[in-house]
Amino acid sequence: MAEEAACCAVSVCGPPGAPEAAGGPCSCSGVILSRGPGLVLCQAAVFAPFLRDGPAAWAQTRALPPAALRPGLRLLVLRPPAGTRALDAPRGGGLRRDEARLLALVPCEAFGEALARAFGPAERWRFGGEAAGEDPRALGWFAWLRVPGLDAPGGGWTARAGAGCLRKGEGLLACGSPFGALCPDLFLNTLSRGVVSNLAGEENALVLTDARCLPGTEGGGAFLPSPAGPRLVAVIAASFCWKGAEWVGLTLLCSLAAILRSSAGVLDEAGVAVPPAPGQVAAVQAGGRRDPLAWAALVECGTAWGSGVLLGPRLLLTCRHVVEAGGPLSVTPARGPGQAAAVLGGRVVFATEESSPFDVAVVELEESVPGFVPPCLADTFLPGEEVSVVGFGALGRACGPSVTSGVLSAVVAVAGHPVMLQTTCAVHGGSSGGPLISSRSGCLLGIVASNTRDTGAGTTYPHLNFCVPITILQSPVARYHHTGNPSAFAALNQADEGVRAAWRLQRQPGPPSKL
Repeated sequence: MAEEAACCAVSVCGPPGAPEAAGGPCSCSGVILSRGPGLVLCQAAVFAPFLRDGPAAWAQTRALPPAALRPGLRLLVLRPPAGTRALDAPRGGGLRRDEARLLALVPCEAFGEALARAFGPAERWRFGGEAAGEDPRALGWFAWLRVPGLDAPGGGWTARAGAGCLRKGEGLLACGSPFGALCPDLFLNTLSRGVVSNLAGEENALVLTDARCLPGTEGGGAFLPSPAGPRLVAVIAASFCWKGAEWVGLTLLCSLAAILRSSAGVLDEAGVAVPPAPGQVAAVQAGGRRDPLAWAALVECGTAWGSGVLLGPRLLLTCRHVVEAGGPLSVTPARGPGQAAAVLGGRVVFATEESSPFDVAVVELEESVPGFVPPCLADTFLPGEEVSVVGFGALGRACGPSVTSGVLSAVVAVAGHPVMLQTTCAVHGGSSGGPLISSRSGCLLGIVASNTRDTGAGTTYPHLNFCVPITILQSPVARYHHTGNPSAFAALNQADEGVRAAWRLQRQPGPPSKL
């Protein structure tokens, strides 16, 4: 595949006898940007153990030359032979190992600014391998390598696209080598599919995706599928994200165009001419033509906040626990491109009792949402179908709603009627109340109630989560539209024991569930 041909692994080894050599080489993934001349781009943190000035070097605002590193380093680029996957070749013998030299380490200014704005220090964000203790200042640094072994007659640049064309929910394909060069026979250039979850910064310098990447894939590429073939659009900056103690399950990307802008001086000094990128790239469209972002809204009640789904110009559904604090309530619908955010007042007209298995609240807005187009409501659920969740979890408060993708993993029914939906979408604190959408039909399937937390281990599982089916809510909503009487929702408090047991995550009698 084109994605694999454009990716590689990078290994950095200190001179024999140096303290760094005792632990073996450091490694990460990389992208082959050009074969005329041979150029590889990778994440600069792989060079951290070899910096003359140590971590203080990351405080620089200009590119670092090769002299900023200790002498005697050996740089290797590992890639499969042309037209051959690593597993197709004899063990270890089929890999190409090309010597490389460092041109410079370059900070991406636009990415660094977007990172500082979107990920506030108060929320205790952490990135990368937790045990590695990597300096967060290195996240926005990238390394340019000159690789003569990649030179090819008539060789050109890898097809690429600007991140400014990206839209939330669009498909992406990430390619990297888990654990770097540790076991390239098995892991070189593996693929992971996801969507654009969120965007921030100038021309989308910072991109979040739910494509699942592992340590060592940093420096790998993220590709935008298009009818003309995949286009390299970003570079993996961090494979893991934590928000406080919560694993977010998203991957942090840096726009390739932003890196190229920051690297203009370095490349010009090296005599490298960067060809212009194409204009707008036609992406491969997912199923369903509706825009689920238009149904999502940020719901703030006192100091609590979460998500909601608009069913009408003045009607919103959310979760009871989002609004139960009882403070002043405001609703901010997701804004479209070029639109200013509008903050609307609202009041809770109904909230389920705490004893109800359905964590639901109904909010009436003080003003109508202009130009609102109501969602299509699903009446059937297909286990295994592709779905997405829209919500203000993760960094949603800073950058608008995030989109995560997965499948409808289970439909829990009682007496033949669906009462709970389970998905594999990544769901985070702040996503509660957001819409669950069928990627196939574009219809609203339900509202997000919670992810899963193991109270015994203190661990949150973002990819196992629970939603209230929209079929539970359709009849009450229709009655409320007709009568205007909130008692239309009273039946949500009268679920039978089978439904309550399902939402307790405990169908059989016994000790209380730890989930």
